[in-house]
Amino acid sequence: MIKCHFSKALGERKLKISDVSRDTGINRGTLTRMYHETLIRIDLETINILCEYLSITVGELLEYQKSENDV
Repeated sequence: MIKCHFSKALGERKLKISDVSRDTGINRGTLTRMYHETLIRIDLETINILCEYLSITVGELLEYQKSENDV
């Protein structure tokens, strides 16, 4: 399972989804799904833009967590 730390990153920087959308051009719906961790897929360019904008690494934005179903 991939855990997304987008909401944490926004909270630490006191940013709103609308701020990020306006500043990066990323669709607000995409950012909202990332925030609530309901996103199914994401474009690598979007990850790149967010990492640059938030000054974080991919590992700080996304984390792999082994689930109970993983062998």
